Amino acid sequence: MKPAEAYILKQKEPYRSIMMHLQAVIEHSLSDAELKYKWRLPCFYIGKKPICYINQSKDYVDVGFWHSAHFAKKFDSYLVSENRKIVKSLRYRTLEEVADDVLIAILKEVELHKEKSFWK
Repeated sequence: MKPAEAYILKQKEPYRSIMMHLQAVIEHSLSDAELKYKWRLPCFYIGKKPICYINQSKDYVDVGFWHSAHFAKKFDSYLVSENRKIVKSLRYRTLEEVADDVLIAILKEVELHKEKSFWK
């Protein structure tokens, strides 16, 4: 078993189910995405470029995106930055909170900007 998968499976519920669902949506939406274990987190890469990570933190699962500086403004209401300079993320406390359509739209936006720098 890959370290990233082990990280996901060792999480307590409901976080494990949320992370497994997110993994499935990401892998289905971005067929070139590869799950790796970097910075002690499950991270998705396309080629050598990091796309996003998933992490259980406090009482939520965080899906962080490095390319958020390039996202359309329509996603601003969904993303949290919390004083981070580059990364913005989606946060989920329950599986029911996961809006697949929003996540997929953001993943498609990431795919459009994957060759760009994290900075705008």
